[in-house]
Amino acid sequence: MNYNRPWKSFAEQLDLLKSRGMVMTDEAAALSYLERIGYYRLSAYWYPFRVFQLMQDPKTKQIHQKRTNQFVANTQFLDAVNLYLFDKALRLMILDALERIEVAIRVDVAYLLGKRDTFAHLRIAELHPGFAGKRFHSGNTAHQEWLTKYTRLVDRSKEDFVLHYRNNHGPDLPIWVAVEVWDFGAMSQLFAMMKVPDQQAIATKYGVQDWRVFQSWLRSLSYLRNLVAHHSRVWNRNVIDQPKLPAHGQVAWCDGFIGKNDLIAKPFLLLAICRHLVLRICPGTVWHHRVRAHLDSFPGQFSDLKRSVTDVGTPAHWETWW
Repeated sequence: MNYNRPWKSFAEQLDLLKSRGMVMTDEAAALSYLERIGYYRLSAYWYPFRVFQLMQDPKTKQIHQKRTNQFVANTQFLDAVNLYLFDKALRLMILDALERIEVAIRVDVAYLLGKRDTFAHLRIAELHPGFAGKRFHSGNTAHQEWLTKYTRLVDRSKEDFVLHYRNNHGPDLPIWVAVEVWDFGAMSQLFAMMKVPDQQAIATKYGVQDWRVFQSWLRSLSYLRNLVAHHSRVWNRNVIDQPKLPAHGQVAWCDGFIGKNDLIAKPFLLLAICRHLVLRICPGTVWHHRVRAHLDSFPGQFSDLKRSVTDVGTPAHWETWW
């Protein structure tokens, strides 16, 4: 397929939006946003205000909805900008929580495995043979794939401590040093290869009775970390890497999500997991209060089609336990 959409100047982009029914109350400001943020990035935030049209499949005769290029009446450029700014602030709050979680669990992993073997992360015998020994299509084991990634992280690092250890103690970093070059993905992947008692010990520390659930939480938070690190839209995203939930009654706040696939697929559940873990790491934190205040400040819109904080995936009465 050939891509046939031509390059457009910022002024032409603005005219295109106006031709589709978007209201411009300040064209100079709108042009400035297009120049600084870009049409394509902002389009994710005006997409929800596009008109739905009922379509019939000519073969199956089934009726489905399709977004048209036209905007709902009274949709303003400012509606998209306000959602973008709301989402940007939310991503920064998420990044704050994920840093605390990543650093704390790095320490947990290094402390537990390092007690048995200084270089436990390099030795498959110190990990679960089934998890670490699982083979991929490449023919490599999960641990071999992880070691390749880990080696890249070490080689790419510009930190003085990496050079110091390699110059003075040889090429291999002890696990309590090695964790400092891991990213969230490397940390969560190694956690998933650990022996079950080791995974369970760390899960229990964070109030989760099932190590499988905790493992899935870390995997989903790694996915979330990738989103925020690349400045991707979060507020109404359908989550691809969805976390597992504990059995009913094990973690009280999780009960409101059990069996509700529409909520499990939204980012609020990941925010709630961050809240759970951050409160364990920093009991005196006010992070969750800042997030609550931000969600309560969800921007209003001029458009006849209203979006709300429920697009984030908030369950009923979430304020009572948050």
